[in-house]
Amino acid sequence: MATSNNLLPVTVLLFAGLRQRVGRAELELELPVPATVASLKRELAAAHPEAGEAIAACRVAVDHEFATDATAIAAGQELALIPPVSGGAPINHRGQRSCLRETPLALAEVVAEVEHRDAGGIATFTGNVRERSRGKIVRHLEYEAYPAMAVAKMDEIALAVEAEVAGAKVALAHRVGRLQIGETAVVIAASAPHRDEAFRACREVIERLKRDVPIWKKEVDSEGGEWIGQGP
Repeated sequence: MATSNNLLPVTVLLFAGLRQRVGRAELELELPVPATVASLKRELAAAHPEAGEAIAACRVAVDHEFATDATAIAAGQELALIPPVSGGAPINHRGQRSCLRETPLALAEVVAEVEHRDAGGIATFTGNVRERSRGKIVRHLEYEAYPAMAVAKMDEIALAVEAEVAGAKVALAHRVGRLQIGETAVVIAASAPHRDEAFRACREVIERLKRDVPIWKKEVDSEGGEWIGQGP
């Protein structure tokens, strides 16, 4: 891409429904200097008016961290447009407290990670693929993720909840790829000295995961498929 002193060349990664609408997994463009997240979204919407509303609804990640409109953009940073959230080579990413993979999940694995002698209670959550959703019969789900950022955000959530809930220890795993009805999409385990803290920690993790982790799901039914920003 041609450059000048007044233009900054950038590449932006796209995911899920936005990628489908634009028809590409990444876009290259030049931003006026100084470049910000706000100017990035403005230039993208101008270049792709058919996706303008979707772009406006997205958050922007800069080097795997959510950014504000005022965040400055520099050369060489990894930029990604993150649609509202709820999901190549096989994906199997592990973090300090989390896992993102294409293979089936097992609740026992995350429970084992939070068990210890002072854990008086362990609360768990298992999210499975359901057959009926929004008045339609679902055939299967397709989960997609921004893997590196997804694992980083899951770790961040788990560690934050551990810091907020006394004595809590948290582990979680999420699956990507094609899932059939009844298969498990996400598992969470939270231990604590007492049950109230364990329940609270587990609920906090799933709520923050659905809000902040760049994982999207596509519901496929008899009428086709639709990307939606909801959990299992």
